[in-house]
Amino acid sequence: MAMTDTADVQSSRARRLFRDRREAGRVLADLLTAYRGRDDVIVLGLARGGIPVAWEVAAALDAPLDAFIVRKLGAPGHEEFAAGALASGGRIVLNDDVVRGLRITPQQLRDIAQREGRELARREAAYRGGRPPVEVSGKTVILVDDGLATGASMLAAVQALRDSEPAHIVIAVPAAPESTCREFAGQVDDVVCATMPTPFRAVGESFWDFSQVSDDEVRTLLATPAAAAIGRAGNVSPR
Repeated sequence: MAMTDTADVQSSRARRLFRDRREAGRVLADLLTAYRGRDDVIVLGLARGGIPVAWEVAAALDAPLDAFIVRKLGAPGHEEFAAGALASGGRIVLNDDVVRGLRITPQQLRDIAQREGRELARREAAYRGGRPPVEVSGKTVILVDDGLATGASMLAAVQALRDSEPAHIVIAVPAAPESTCREFAGQVDDVVCATMPTPFRAVGESFWDFSQVSDDEVRTLLATPAAAAIGRAGNVSPR
């Protein structure tokens, strides 16, 4: 269990640290050079926002890339509150405080999970275009997102991923609160948070361009080899 020492950005106002997700991925990749060129490394981007970040990481590390999908379980009538998260493989992680505070019933949770499960399955089929998911058993898996706030989605991803028995799990994000990074450091093999702004209000505050990632962009990136053929030597990347 470890946490790579990275930048602590302190400011009384928002700090725009990255031009966009692609630039954030390149910065993050520079902190992950210990994993470059290893046959056992796989990069998984949390769709959708984590995919552009993960593409740059995979390109720099010369590693295979795939998507890992997590869907927020929005509380009934209060969709902005996450009652939990549903990850690829069917793993559900609940936010007990929200469930209790909003008195969400087990039936309501089942209904939400079924609805989000259908959307998760649709995205998995659409993003991969019939390709099977990469095999992670016995591998070192680097889970990449565009940032962490509460960490609920990443926690669901970690717990779901464990069912596939990877050898090691690494979490890598461009921006997150220090407290969240340290919480994950006790649960996975390595945590790399490129910046830990203080105070931390929202992931988007670290980006000049934090526009929504489209399904088409995810499909394009996943269909474009991120490994050696598109490496930094040629300075080529899909747009």
